[in-house]
Amino acid sequence: MTSKRPVTAEDLYRYTWIVDPAICPSASKAAYVCRTIDEAQNDYRSHIRVVSLKDGLDVPFTHGEKDVTPAWSPDGSLLAFLRVNDKGRQLWAIPAAGGEAAQLTNAKRGIASFAWSPNGQYIAFTTRVNPDEGTDALSMEEDRKSKHAKPMLITRTCPKEEGSGLSDGLNAHLFVLELASGKVNRLTEGFFDINQPFWSPDSRKIGFIAKITRDGSVDADLQTFADVFTVGLSGGPLVRITDSTLAISQASFSPDGKSIAFIGNDRQFGSATQNNLYRVSAEGGDPVRINGETDIQIGNFALSDMKAAAPPRSPWYSPDGRSLYVLGSFRGDVHVYRFTTDGEAEAVTRGERDVFQFVVSADGTKLLTASSNPLLPCDLYLIDLQTREEQRITRSNDELLEQLSLCIPESIRFETSDGGQVHGWIMKPEGSAHGNKVPLILQIHGGPHAMYANTYSHDFQMMASSGYMVLYTNPRGSFGYGQPFAQACRGDFGGGDYRDVMEAVDYVTKIRDDVDESRLGVTGGSYGGFLTNWIVGHSDRFRAAVTERSISNWLSFYGMSDIGISYTEGVIQGNPWDDPEKLWAHSPLAYVKNIQTPLLILHGEQDLRCPIEQADQLYVALRRLGKRTQLVRFPDSNHTFLKNGKPSLRLARLERIAGWFHDHLYEGDAGK
Repeated sequence: MTSKRPVTAEDLYRYTWIVDPAICPSASKAAYVCRTIDEAQNDYRSHIRVVSLKDGLDVPFTHGEKDVTPAWSPDGSLLAFLRVNDKGRQLWAIPAAGGEAAQLTNAKRGIASFAWSPNGQYIAFTTRVNPDEGTDALSMEEDRKSKHAKPMLITRTCPKEEGSGLSDGLNAHLFVLELASGKVNRLTEGFFDINQPFWSPDSRKIGFIAKITRDGSVDADLQTFADVFTVGLSGGPLVRITDSTLAISQASFSPDGKSIAFIGNDRQFGSATQNNLYRVSAEGGDPVRINGETDIQIGNFALSDMKAAAPPRSPWYSPDGRSLYVLGSFRGDVHVYRFTTDGEAEAVTRGERDVFQFVVSADGTKLLTASSNPLLPCDLYLIDLQTREEQRITRSNDELLEQLSLCIPESIRFETSDGGQVHGWIMKPEGSAHGNKVPLILQIHGGPHAMYANTYSHDFQMMASSGYMVLYTNPRGSFGYGQPFAQACRGDFGGGDYRDVMEAVDYVTKIRDDVDESRLGVTGGSYGGFLTNWIVGHSDRFRAAVTERSISNWLSFYGMSDIGISYTEGVIQGNPWDDPEKLWAHSPLAYVKNIQTPLLILHGEQDLRCPIEQADQLYVALRRLGKRTQLVRFPDSNHTFLKNGKPSLRLARLERIAGWFHDHLYEGDAGK
C-alpha cells in the first residue's frame, strides 16, 4: 500500500473540478463539465462528459478546450452548451447520439446565458449590445469605428463592476433564436441589463430579472431592488410582475404557468438580510412569502478556494407544482431543501457537505447534485426523491486523494462573553498530539455575510500538512445561523466580530494543550482581510499575519469600490461627508501606528470590489513607520483570483502565504 504524502501547493494543478450537471429528459444519463488545469498553458480546460445514471459509464462528449453550461433540449435530441474559442463565447449544439457540434450564434460580444423553450423550438439568450445597435450585435464583423483612444464620459453613479471592469456603455439584452430557421429576434432594448431568462410552460413568454426604474427619476445604480419582468415571444411591451419592493436574484414559472416563484429579500438589513421564497401571479401583483421564519439562508453562501461554480437554476418546481427545491445554507452545511407551497421545509440531502449545484429530473423522481465535503473536492450524486437513496456517480479525484494525507476537520462550538454561540472547526496537523505543541493559524472568511462550511479547502489542507493547526469559525455576521446573528455586526465592524474570533482562539488554546500560544498567525480575505488588519492594529497576540484583498480605509473605499456606496452605508452606516469620524474610526489604517505584527499584504491589481489602493495605503503607511511588511501585487487578477485566477498566480499566492508563516512562526523573524 502506497504511503500517504502531505498536501502541497502544487497539488492545485492535479485536481479535477466537476460542475454544471444536466439530466437528460429520460433521466437515463447526465451531462456535466469536467474542468482541469493545463499547467503548460497556465490556463483552465473544460469539456463536457456524459455519464449513464444506470451503469455509471462515463465518456467524453465534447472536445473543445472551454466547453461549459450543458443543457438538454426538452425532447433530449440535442445538447446545447457554450464554447469559448477564437470566435468568442458562442452557443453550440451537439446531437444526443454524438457527432459534430454545430455553432448556433455569432454574437459580437459572446453569449452570457441561454435557456431552452419548453417546446424545444427556441433558445433565449443574452448578449451585450450598444443602445443603438440592432442585428449588428449578432455579427462578428470587425467594428469599423476608429480604434483611437477616446475620452470616456461617465454618467453612471457606479461605473464599474467587479469581474467586468469599467462600464463601456453596453447592456445585456434578450434575444431569441428559432432553431428551425436560424432566425434571431431581439426582444428588449434600453439602459438596463437582462438577467436570468426563463420561459413560461407554453413557450409564449420569457421572464427575466432586471433593474428598470419606473420613471427615470431614480438612479438605477442607487436602486436597491430588482424586479421580475416578462415579454412575449415576438417582443412587445415589458410587463413588470413584481412591485419594486424586493431584491430578486432567481425566478421560475410554475408548471401551470399561473404563477412565478422567486428568491429575494426586502433589504431590511442591507446585505445581511436573509433570503426568502416568494410567489406572485404571472400577471403581476403583490408577492406572497412562502417560507416561514427560519435560520436557513436560501442559496449557497459557503466559501472555499476550490469552488468557482455558478449558482444553479432555482427555485426548481416539482412537476405537480406543489413543491419548490432550493439550496439552503444552515449551520455550516449547504443542502437541497424542499419547500411546499404551504411553507413546510425539509432537507432532501444529508450529511456534512456543501451542495453547490443541483438539477431535478423532468419527471420529478431524481435529484442530481454537485457537492463537496471536507475530504472530497467535488463529485456528482444521484438521489431518488421517493426513497431518498443516494448514489455517487463520479469519482473525479480518487486517484489523487489516495496519495494525500488529508486532515479531517473537528467541529467546535463555544459560548461568547456576551452569551452568543459561535461555530467553527479546527484542523490538526498529522502527528500532532496533546503535549506536542504546534503553531496555530486563525482563518477569517469574507463577506462577512457568508460562512465557512463542511467543504474541501486546498488552502487549509496544505496549511495543516505544513504543520499548522488551522482554526476557522463563523463569527457574528455569518449567514446560516439566523437573521439576528447575520445582522449582528452591522454598524459594529471591529466590535463583536473581533471579540468572536479572538475568543475562538481563547477557547481552542484552553481546551487543547498542543497549541503553541507563542506562535499564532492570522489571515483572511476581503472582509476577512479587514478584520485581519483590525486585529493587528488592536492586538500584538499574533506573531505573523497575512491580509488579502482587504479594506483598510472606509473613506476612500466609499468612492473606489464597485459597491462602496451601498456596502459602506450598510455595514458602517455612514458616508464620508456626514460621518467622516465614524468611517475613520472603523478604518484599520487609523490604527497603523499600533501594528507590531509582521504583515504580508496580497492584492489583485484588477480588484474592483476591494480596490488595490486599499493595499497601497496600508503598505505605504507601514513602510513609512518602519514596520515589517511586504506587498505582493497580482497582475490581471480580480477579487476572486484565489479560486479562478491564473493557475500560476494561485500557486504563487499559496507559496507566499506558506513562506511568510514559515519564516515568522518557525524561523523567528526572518523575512523582514
